[in-house]
Amino acid sequence: MRKIEKRAVLCLLIALALVAGLCLFCVRYILHASEWASYPFNRHMYSNSGQLLNGSVLDRDGDVLSDVVDGTRIYHDDATVRRATVHAVGDPAGNIGTGALTAFADRVSGYNLLTGGYSPLGTGRNMTLSIDAYLNVTAYNAMDGRQGAVGVYNYKTGDILCMVSTPSFDPMNPPDLSGDNAETLDGIYVNRFLSSAQVPGSIFKTVTLTAALETLPDLESRTFQCTGETTVGGSVITCPKPHGTMDIQSALANSCNGVFASLAAEMGGDVMTQYVQKAGLTSRMSVDGIQTAAGHYDVSQADKGQIGWSGVGQYTDTVNPCNMMTFMGAIANGGKAAVPRLILDLTTTNGFPVTWERTDQTGTLIEASTASKVKDMMKNNVTQTYGTDRFRGLNIGAKSGTAEVGGDKRPNAWFAGFLDDPEHPYAFIVLVENGGGGASVAGEIAATVLQACVDKF
Repeated sequence: MRKIEKRAVLCLLIALALVAGLCLFCVRYILHASEWASYPFNRHMYSNSGQLLNGSVLDRDGDVLSDVVDGTRIYHDDATVRRATVHAVGDPAGNIGTGALTAFADRVSGYNLLTGGYSPLGTGRNMTLSIDAYLNVTAYNAMDGRQGAVGVYNYKTGDILCMVSTPSFDPMNPPDLSGDNAETLDGIYVNRFLSSAQVPGSIFKTVTLTAALETLPDLESRTFQCTGETTVGGSVITCPKPHGTMDIQSALANSCNGVFASLAAEMGGDVMTQYVQKAGLTSRMSVDGIQTAAGHYDVSQADKGQIGWSGVGQYTDTVNPCNMMTFMGAIANGGKAAVPRLILDLTTTNGFPVTWERTDQTGTLIEASTASKVKDMMKNNVTQTYGTDRFRGLNIGAKSGTAEVGGDKRPNAWFAGFLDDPEHPYAFIVLVENGGGGASVAGEIAATVLQACVDKF
């Protein structure tokens, strides 16, 4: 009798284990089936060469950026359009992980839990991206072969209008990465806008300014003296030239390293860390499910001089271009901004709409009252330093950055900011790796792309 009881208990445990396993499988199936079906080894959806066999990708104007014809994936007729949009669309082999053909393969292919990859409403879907091919081409040409990223987005709606990463390539003529080409094509599959984190230089001073405005009550009544060198905690912080006597607004316009290093050291590492994290610069952000690269800010072991350098965007600081662009949008938009998104619309091939989760607003990246002050100071930067002639007709606020990257390499050139314009609520970021001067190099690219945005929309 006892043997029977033991066997019954054992059978019951096995049955419970089977039920638990089945429940676990069902949950994982519901959550991850689309990912499993979207793996390139699925020959129902992919060719032997790894090409997604159905679905099309369009830009916001309806221009077809990629489609399938006679079982072969094709791209836009214009080679420059293909190069300018490949990091948003993806390549046939799926090497660009952030491209729509890879990151959104389940949605492009039309997979669903009930019918799998087949549907009575047609095979595949039409995915309309938020990017504009014309703006991407404008940005790509403005980069002129230099390495980096350009991004523009609507901080009210979240639509990414322009997303360019260079170096790039023609997806219909993939590069040969062997031999002598390897070095010049290094990182060609990386979307630098979403997936890289770079030394920010002086664009980071907007974060230091935010912290100082909120934690140093007398900041706006202070005056600062710059002789070209400032000693902070035993470290000599240098400026390109003496700036003389300034208030905090002029210190930002002059991008005075001495002032912002001193402020960072005065506030301390804990306060700086708090505000960098609040700005969203050390966390990943989801762009329709694509995770951006996390930036880095760690002064836990830093002395006062190193904290000073961190306050001017040096030391070990890195930021992701998309995250920094979103912070610019929050400055322009009263402390919060729309989360960037790439998917504008999704329909079946017969035109039936497909519902998917829309993006939302960020949390509070900067307090509203502080955002208003920083916005005005960034607009003053253009008037006092960069010159309004370069940005004619644009109500713009901006901050440049020239970030030292070490060795014999030239600095990274940055230009970040926003348009304070209800008809054109755009935030932007330009990064030219080893480009030199931020205002002169990245600023010119920003001016060209922003003018194209305003002219078109």
